[in-house]
Amino acid sequence: MRLIDIGANLTHESFENDLNDVLHRAQSAGVFHMIVTGATVEGSAEAIALANRFTQLSATVGVHPHYAESVNEAVLVELRSLAESEHVRAIGETGLDYFRDLTPRKQQRYAFAAQLELAAELKKPVFLHERDASEDFAGILREYRAALGPVVVHCFTGNEAALEAYLDLDCHIGITGWVCDERRGRHLLPMLSKIPPHRLMIETDAPYLLPRTLRPKPKHRRCEPCHLEEICRFIAHELDKTMDQLASETEANSRAFFGL
Repeated sequence: MRLIDIGANLTHESFENDLNDVLHRAQSAGVFHMIVTGATVEGSAEAIALANRFTQLSATVGVHPHYAESVNEAVLVELRSLAESEHVRAIGETGLDYFRDLTPRKQQRYAFAAQLELAAELKKPVFLHERDASEDFAGILREYRAALGPVVVHCFTGNEAALEAYLDLDCHIGITGWVCDERRGRHLLPMLSKIPPHRLMIETDAPYLLPRTLRPKPKHRRCEPCHLEEICRFIAHELDKTMDQLASETEANSRAFFGL
């Protein structure tokens, strides 16, 4: 079984002291490649640096909506320069987050649109974040969709209407360990079968969203890329597929999407 984790925040401070061990555990669990998420200019540069060190890593460059207030012309120039690295596979993480609202919504929308324009200019795939903002998110994405290449809505946690809107916009859908959470992920279960097999990708969003179905339960709450195996197992069971089948499908989707 070969798995690709399309979203892992391996620049997070929790991985500073044992990243080699984390990558070894991932390999042992069948996770042979990971896309390291860039959420700020600095974090994007760090993601590229990791991809320079480890052949099993690639990177994205972008500014998360939580940090959208930092986005201006100078930052966009920096992102454009970072995106020239051979290890950069997508622009993002960008999008809208009205759940935490850490940045004024107007500025979030500006930063989102600006990064979509950058992705269109550079002909790069787009790695997107959306939470509690599906109408504005779909509206902005719709304006730029014709100029964009592949698009993935990562860590999808929305409702059926949002899923249908994103599929209508020819988006891929990234599913995380959120789906394994019996407290807040149950609404996703009937939607899994609505995602066409060629549009589904899986991810951990490590170190966040540790799958609650892991047995035995880890002593710590840090999610790692190795836990993608459990996410694959859980989704495969829900779709009445074997793990090997789902792994093969999502690997092919991820390879094609990111040009691996």
